[in-house]
Amino acid sequence: MSDCLFCKIAAKEIPAEIVLETDRALAFRDVNPQAPTHVLVIPKEHHADAAALAGADDGLADDVLKAAHAVAVQEGVAEAGYRVVFNTGPAAGQTVFHVHAHVVGGRDLGWPPG
Repeated sequence: MSDCLFCKIAAKEIPAEIVLETDRALAFRDVNPQAPTHVLVIPKEHHADAAALAGADDGLADDVLKAAHAVAVQEGVAEAGYRVVFNTGPAAGQTVFHVHAHVVGGRDLGWPPG
């Protein structure tokens, strides 16, 4: 999509602090971090939300989740614990409609969230 912020980041048209890249996924630091580790993981191809990603049915959701775990390991939060969050739809707080997983860690994360 020509006007999608995350598509432009994936195409390297807009700079981002990239922490991991695979053939199908890209991970970069959130510009408004909510924890010491706050990285967004996106598929390079456009899907609006987690429901659309699940419907892609070609292993892409698996690739995104594996990239999220790789980020947690690389960032040093995997052993202590981390959270992977997909906000789907405006009522859930999704503001960029290109599916993205938030990998959050490096501090205690309370429950319930939000």
